Amino acid sequence: MTYSARALAVLLSLGLLGATPGAQQGAAPQPPEQPPRTDQEQPPVIRTGINYVRVDVIATDNKGNPVLDLVPEDFTIHEGGKLQKIDSFTLVTIDPIAQAEERQPAIRTLVDEEREAARPDVRLFVILLDDYHVRRGNDMAVREPLIRFVENQLGPADLVALMYPLTPVSDIRFTRNRDSLIGAIKQFEGRKFNYDPRNVFEQQYAFYPAATVERIRNQVSMSALEAACMQMGALREGRKSLIYVSEGFTGVLPAQLNDPVAALPGMNNPYRRNPMAPQASDRMRFDAQSDMNFDMRRVFDTCNRQNTSIYPVDPRGLSVFEYGINEGVGLETDSTDLRSSLDSLHILANNTDGRAIVNRNDLDVGMRQILRDSSSYYLLGYNSSEAPTDGKFHEIKVNVKRRGVSLRARKGYWAYTEEDAARALAPPRPEAPSAVRDALAGLIGPPGGRPTRHWVGAEPGEHGTSRMTFVWEATAPQAGARRAEPAARVMLTAVSGDGDPLFRGRIPAAGNPSKGNAASFDAPPGALQLRIVFEGEDGQVLDSSVEEMTVPDFTLVDVSFATPRVYRARTARDVQLLKSQPDAAPTTDREFSRAERLVVRAAAYAPGGVTPDMTARLLNRAGERMSDLPVQVAPNGYGEIDLPLSALAAGEYLVELTATGPSGSTAQELIAFKVGR
Repeated sequence: MTYSARALAVLLSLGLLGATPGAQQGAAPQPPEQPPRTDQEQPPVIRTGINYVRVDVIATDNKGNPVLDLVPEDFTIHEGGKLQKIDSFTLVTIDPIAQAEERQPAIRTLVDEEREAARPDVRLFVILLDDYHVRRGNDMAVREPLIRFVENQLGPADLVALMYPLTPVSDIRFTRNRDSLIGAIKQFEGRKFNYDPRNVFEQQYAFYPAATVERIRNQVSMSALEAACMQMGALREGRKSLIYVSEGFTGVLPAQLNDPVAALPGMNNPYRRNPMAPQASDRMRFDAQSDMNFDMRRVFDTCNRQNTSIYPVDPRGLSVFEYGINEGVGLETDSTDLRSSLDSLHILANNTDGRAIVNRNDLDVGMRQILRDSSSYYLLGYNSSEAPTDGKFHEIKVNVKRRGVSLRARKGYWAYTEEDAARALAPPRPEAPSAVRDALAGLIGPPGGRPTRHWVGAEPGEHGTSRMTFVWEATAPQAGARRAEPAARVMLTAVSGDGDPLFRGRIPAAGNPSKGNAASFDAPPGALQLRIVFEGEDGQVLDSSVEEMTVPDFTLVDVSFATPRVYRARTARDVQLLKSQPDAAPTTDREFSRAERLVVRAAAYAPGGVTPDMTARLLNRAGERMSDLPVQVAPNGYGEIDLPLSALAAGEYLVELTATGPSGSTAQELIAFKVGR
């Protein structure tokens, strides 16, 4: 694989791509949230350390039924031929029938998700719909088995997340809302060998050769497998299951499909639909398979460290051919590639203690086995006597002394390297300063279904008052949200702490050139209450809120900042246009794309009308300095910062503003923003 292809694949897998919509919890009414469980069932005791190894073991009798009465003395664990001492032993059993008698809490927040995932009687599943490796037509064949699995086989307490290869880790959300999962499954559409770009990021490589695009897709899908494992591992220990809907990976494209331009099928390809086209050499296949095995090893490593098993589900069923007759691929090449794709699915399952559900037309039987494996198992743990830090694979053998009992357990683990061990043993990084944490907390968007975002700023006014500015922007309705139309205007009422009215009026929507989406009023320092009513086009009330805030007193400090204003720009011309509009309304959004520029406009004040010196720095989410930012002073005394975002990775950042007065006193402001779209 070329360096550029690998680099682009890594870029895609880091979540910088526009994600294909996954399952979102719908807005259907949910039963009242239940308090956390206080029963006597305790979660397994989990020990951790760089040398601590966890192994989940499935024990069955000759009829395939689980054996649940084993004790630690019945097991032996050997690593590299040496007997290991079992330090922890837990039997995990799940009874969906008993769970059905209790009302399970709905998952509304990340706190709900983390609390419920930590319960030992809750099974965790991720369904990865790999549209890059599923043919159109086969996607429709797998929908019904998946829907039956969700409707009929999942237990009431089970948590499930649905994702695609381009789903960012931050968008992997677990839910008990079965309707939302089924709705997302019904939308699944395979795109194997279809290279039409569906977002701006796919357009970057759509005109590469088809073989290069396939390698990129392989990398992206494997990165998605790793991301799903890490997300589940972050929620809890114990066995977790990843249901991977895919037709497997192939390292070499046949000449008939290896178009010079992937997005233009058949163009300048002399072998298109030619059954006599030359076959790939053995050396080419060997090199491609070696690269693919190396990439899959990273998946095994991540899954085993996170105690996650992969269950590949092949939607082809009992497959005979890999390619359609219309594609003109020879029988020998077809057979080789079919075998290679099936082998990749078996390798994923065998190396993570899963099961490959392949070569069967009745997928329901195989998917029922996924639940059986997750319902009854033993969780064993030991501290490796070898304490390896060589980064190599170490074989594990788990045996049982009782006759007639069969065991399934993972075959080994990849040890940490010395660098990994040093990072794991290093003391935790200091917590970010409270001011940084408070600024980042402001990035949390409005609750789902809120029709607007708004921003409130303050600057010195006349006669000791503060000049307050209220700006709002309509948000797009979310999928499943209860509102069906955007807000058209806002009714704002501002009341002082003494109950005196300061402002009351409607603020028209942005796009009205005469008035815009902002309003300003004077307020005395102290408490301020804002009553906000969101109205539709016909005047109906969509939502409302009441907010309390404190108006700053600019007369009591030597140096102070007016509330900084943030603007969005795409080009240098947009920046120049903003500079010519000193009264332009700022944006209320704090999420930007890497194709945009962040423009900050801030004013600092000192006694006697002196303009303080202003400096700026770019910080990461830990509050650590990344770089200094130039501050340009505008004719009106405002400091302006123009920050291109193309060089920043997806994540959260802060702009730190510092103003220094003539006496040496300082003031500071932090502006948090997110780069992701």
